[in-house]
Amino acid sequence: MGRQTCLLGLLALVITGKCTYSPEPDQRWMLPPGWVSLGRVDPEEELSLTFALKQQNLERLSELVQAVSDPSSPQYGKYLTLQDVAELVQPAPLTLSTVQKWLLAAGARNCHSVTTRDFVTCWLSVWQAELLLPGAEFHRYVGGPSETHVVRSPHPYQLPQALAPHVDFVGGLHRFPPTSSLRQRPEPQGVGTVGLHLGVTPSVLRQRYNLTAQDVGSGTTNNSQACAQFLEQYFHNSDLTEFMRLFGGDFAHHASVARVVGKQGRGRAGIEASLDVEYLMSAGANISTWVYSSPGRHEAQEPFLQWLLLLSNESTLPNIHTVSYGDDEDSLSNVYMQRVNTEFMKAAARGLTLLFASGDTGAGCWSVSGRHKFRPSFPASSPYVTTVGGTSFRNPFFITNEVVDYISGGGFSNVFPQPSYQGEAVAQFLKSSSHLPPSSYFNASGRAYPDVAALSDGYWVVSNRVPIPWVSGTSASTPVFGGILSLINEHRILNGRPPLGFLNPRLYKQHGAGLFDVTHGCHESCLNEEVEGQGFCSGPGWDPVTGWGTPNFPALLKTLLNP
Repeated sequence: MGRQTCLLGLLALVITGKCTYSPEPDQRWMLPPGWVSLGRVDPEEELSLTFALKQQNLERLSELVQAVSDPSSPQYGKYLTLQDVAELVQPAPLTLSTVQKWLLAAGARNCHSVTTRDFVTCWLSVWQAELLLPGAEFHRYVGGPSETHVVRSPHPYQLPQALAPHVDFVGGLHRFPPTSSLRQRPEPQGVGTVGLHLGVTPSVLRQRYNLTAQDVGSGTTNNSQACAQFLEQYFHNSDLTEFMRLFGGDFAHHASVARVVGKQGRGRAGIEASLDVEYLMSAGANISTWVYSSPGRHEAQEPFLQWLLLLSNESTLPNIHTVSYGDDEDSLSNVYMQRVNTEFMKAAARGLTLLFASGDTGAGCWSVSGRHKFRPSFPASSPYVTTVGGTSFRNPFFITNEVVDYISGGGFSNVFPQPSYQGEAVAQFLKSSSHLPPSSYFNASGRAYPDVAALSDGYWVVSNRVPIPWVSGTSASTPVFGGILSLINEHRILNGRPPLGFLNPRLYKQHGAGLFDVTHGCHESCLNEEVEGQGFCSGPGWDPVTGWGTPNFPALLKTLLNP
């Protein structure tokens, strides 16, 4: 049946479901551990679904990102506005009208688009949604530490073939909210009586990364930073106040978050939510801070996707965003990852710096047809974000040089090819590393990550008014690095420069100047005879465990201040 015939029968397809295709055939369905089904959802219940519409001019968008992010380009720092991005990527008129007719015919209501017009979110009853998306069957599930309720379909959905040129995917059907990999480690043993510190605090970080009491925001710029949270967790301002009382006495800082985007619940504070806010605001001290919070969303929405919609709908946003969200690449559909990657390109074109945690499972491990392979994480593996790995002090009680934190996520993408900006660094690593795993375990031509690192081991966090020691994970290193970049943005803005924007092309061109190179240690991987639990190992220069290294603030400021 030809596409023209399909278009003519579009309204009938809502009812008959014939002439269909699967937009996400490779989206893995697996009920996460700890989640249970509560059964089918009432057919009359209302759902909110998000439709990702096909965009235009993506090659041009990629060229513009390269131009505004490369210091040697005359376009460097000349970022696009949200309206510029919208005019470039918004769907074709035929796409907009075709999808609108399809949704209206199905009874969709209260449809809202974003400024870039490439996402549409609509409300439908369950029975309408199941007719609209043949194969879908909506069930309610409960799980996670917060006993979260979500509505998802355990079966793949189909779309009319006529929509193939117009729709990338439908959000709110398969992907579950992520779970935190943050862990509280046991206190290290063998402590001498004269230890310099008993865990990582803002003063420890400021000493290690050479920040003085004067290295804080000026309070005179429109500089801002943000962290995004998708774990159904809340932070409490009272915890931030107590944290700063205990640990923030020797530097100027803000006492509260400037803006919460989303709904803050009244439940107990979550350790990860507390950690993000406390360390972003103590590393990037005295800088206006936003928190993107997912609680309060509708059960059928995907929190991470909702954050991406917010980025496409706000003309004024913080310069730095730190995110501790990640999934295994193999658990997500290719079309979903490619589209999310495009959303990161849109952010890069606007001069936003997106920092993602590299993950807490080292190189990862999974079995494919009986063969073990490393397991890369997304969005850590996106070529358009800056990914942050993790380190530990060589001696956990002394402010020493750093070594690899064995959990630090890193490796090579199986989805995204290696971007040109890192080709030289990766080739040097592959040529010089004396501890390379067998080549069958990783895709040496894929995007390699992380790009940078910071301490990820042994943090103090205040949550529900209680100081909690030895909290560890790249969820800690990411806001620390983000806060330090915010301080550099502060200097750039005061000097009449644009914010840093997408950092990677500059970072690799400057060969990690301004960073402490981490050269000792390996991260974890498959526990089998072939690799014996060892993934990649760090070494001089860039490596897929700690990237280019950890921040040395005065040197990094000097490197990144001009142009």
